[in-house]
This record gives sequence, structure tokens and C-alpha cells, in this order.
Amino acid sequence: MEGVDPLSPMSRSRSPYKKPDHFTRMAKTAGFPARSVYKLEEIDRRVRLLRLGMSVLDLGAAPGSWTLYAAERVGAAGRVLAVDRSPITIGLPAHVAFLQGDALVLSDDLARFAPYHVVLSDMAPSTTGNKPTDQARSFELFMRGLEVAASLVVEGGSFVGKIFMSEDLPLARAELRKMFGRERLIRPLGTRSVSAELFVVGLERKAR
Repeated sequence: MEGVDPLSPMSRSRSPYKKPDHFTRMAKTAGFPARSVYKLEEIDRRVRLLRLGMSVLDLGAAPGSWTLYAAERVGAAGRVLAVDRSPITIGLPAHVAFLQGDALVLSDDLARFAPYHVVLSDMAPSTTGNKPTDQARSFELFMRGLEVAASLVVEGGSFVGKIFMSEDLPLARAELRKMFGRERLIRPLGTRSVSAELFVVGLERKAR
């Protein structure tokens, strides 16, 4: 609201992101650090994304909900590499590795664990409140995550990337379709109504 300091208690109390909701409470009860786990759970259920024994790369992993979910789904015979500039402070299973740093400049480290059956990107920009700027930054992160997937995902593999709805969405989808045989747009039920985010899913990575 104009005239209200976004850092003030009044602003915080009005923010829908600050108030625990049904998904937040469920995540806490289930032992996940964030409600975002239910977004990935729905995507997984709808496209049969994760299976036992898979190798998964999780970009923008903190605070770790997607990482824990992926680790459960691939089991001890699989492996998960989680990457984020922020630390993950929760305990992680033995078949999960964590790299702290910019996922987009750690190419050698990411390649060392490759190839991957699935690349997940829940990366999102620090929002400025300027809609065009935030949309442009989200598009850039999506495209850079897609580049990582293009080089490190096995033939037949998958990519899930977060993006803000904008006029750049058709371009993002077109670039993904060049690399993947099937594409899905998913806006999970766990997404807050005020959020502009959705997920573009690429399935069946084409032969290079």
C-alpha cells in the first residue's frame, strides 16, 4: 500500500507470505522447513517426475524442502545435489550433497556429479516491487537453469523451472521445447493466490 513502509510491522502483518496457512502447517508437521514441498509433490504426482535410484540436481535449494522430498523419492540408491547461495541448516540424508554458492557459476562442481535424471530449479530473484524488473530477472534465472539442464540432463530426463508470468513466458517455453519432447505448465495448488509464479516442466530430453 502506498505510504506504508514495507518493513514496518503493519506491512508485515498484511503480507500473505508472513501468515502461516494450511500448507505451512502441514509442512511443519511433516518435518519440512517450507510449504514449497507441496508444489514439488504435486508436480511429481502429475508428471511422474521422480523415481527410485535417480540422480537429481536441485538449484536454489534452501531451505531444503525440495531437497528432502527428492531424497525421499529417489531413495538411498539415488543421489541429490543441492545448491544454493544460502546455507541449508537442516539435517540431510547420506545420499544428499550440498554446495553453498552461486549455482550458475559452479559449473565444474555441478558437472562432477553429472549426469542427472532430473534438474529442479526453484530459483527466484530477490523481488524489488517493480513488476517488469522482477519478471525480467525471473526469466533470466529460468533460462540459466534451463542451460544447466540442457548440458547435464541425460537423454530422456526432465527439467522443472520456476518462472514469473510475463510476456517472456512464450519465449521460455519455446526454448524449452527445443530441448525436451514434452512440456507442461503447472501452477500447483500450494501456490499463493497473490503469486505470479508457475512452473514450466520439460520431459523427455531430446538427443543432443
